[in-house]
Amino acid sequence: MTFQYTPRGVCSRKFTIEVEDGIIRSLDVEGGCSGNLQGLSALMKGMKVEEAIQRMEGIRCGMKATSCPDQIAQALKTCV
Repeated sequence: MTFQYTPRGVCSRKFTIEVEDGIIRSLDVEGGCSGNLQGLSALMKGMKVEEAIQRMEGIRCGMKATSCPDQIAQALKTCV
């Protein structure tokens, strides 16, 4: 299943996530900090959805109440 998610409160504009059998197959992020998000996408490839949520949920960016990793966790929660 491939789905798109519009994050809130962060620099990124859109996530496109492919999940198959509970495993993240790909993550494409539009906007945001390119190098960091490319690295995060590479690290998440092959990871179980539940593990990614557990590791990233609640991470904050500076004084913001959320971050791109937290928003990815919120996106992944929609497919669990």
